[in-house]
Amino acid sequence: MFKTIPWRRRKDQFASFVMKTAMWLANLLVVFIGVGLIVKAAPIFVKEPIGELLFSSDWFPLKGHFGFLPFIVGTIVATVLAMMFSVPICLLSAIYLTEFARKRTRELVRPVIDVLAGIPSVIYGLWGVIVIVPFVRWLGHQFGAATTGYSLLAAAIILSIMVFPIMISVTIEVLLAVPFQARETVLALGATRWETVRKVILRQAHRGILAAVGLGFTRAFGETMAVMMVAGNVAKLPGSLFDPVYTLPALIANNYGEVMSIPMYDSALMLAALFLMAVVTGFSIMAHAALLRLAKGSKK
Repeated sequence: MFKTIPWRRRKDQFASFVMKTAMWLANLLVVFIGVGLIVKAAPIFVKEPIGELLFSSDWFPLKGHFGFLPFIVGTIVATVLAMMFSVPICLLSAIYLTEFARKRTRELVRPVIDVLAGIPSVIYGLWGVIVIVPFVRWLGHQFGAATTGYSLLAAAIILSIMVFPIMISVTIEVLLAVPFQARETVLALGATRWETVRKVILRQAHRGILAAVGLGFTRAFGETMAVMMVAGNVAKLPGSLFDPVYTLPALIANNYGEVMSIPMYDSALMLAALFLMAVVTGFSIMAHAALLRLAKGSKK
């Protein structure tokens, strides 16, 4: 029996080495992707200054002009507008499911949220073309705006719907992490359920809620197919909600692979991908750091 102990230890050490190697490979993949994008985008940095690339509106690849400002503004504005639509709905939905809804209601609704998370983005895009675009066209005509419906507003609506699942799910988990004793104490003092939510639960869970918003932002910021199908894809700064926009993910999806004969075009698209990766990585790190701080605080 005792002779088998060294062999079992060697197996345990080997298994630990394999798992550690797999973990490092998964983490280093992000580094490899970032380095690859930097290498591919480097030629355009040599040709044009970064300020000219990021803050110019001149997008004429055939003339060698690569101004990313319309795409950056389109991506940021569509994402921020989508978050303005989605945050109140997701927060109120999560509060209702955790604090007011019956258990049976929660059991019925949460699988639906999971289904929404699993729907392919192209399905959201098709639904947007069929439903959202005509609605935005009608709405624009009511306000006297000549629009086809393929617009900033349509893109924002689609993005807001697509971030519902992740934001609601994370917010529910964050609210459930608030100690039950905190609820009981405040209710025992005569507070209503809404007062308990507003003055106790939301204050204790605000970091986690911000993390949920950050994760939703990253989901919306990098979305490609659905936005590409409803945004209009015109490389100019939008003047209103009913103007078409062109986002960075849509720019890459529409053009990469068909521009090899245009000098610097592939390098410009790699720069767009690098910008996307940097923003998404930054928000993801901040969101996960907030969730870790919340988890440590709940254990104390």
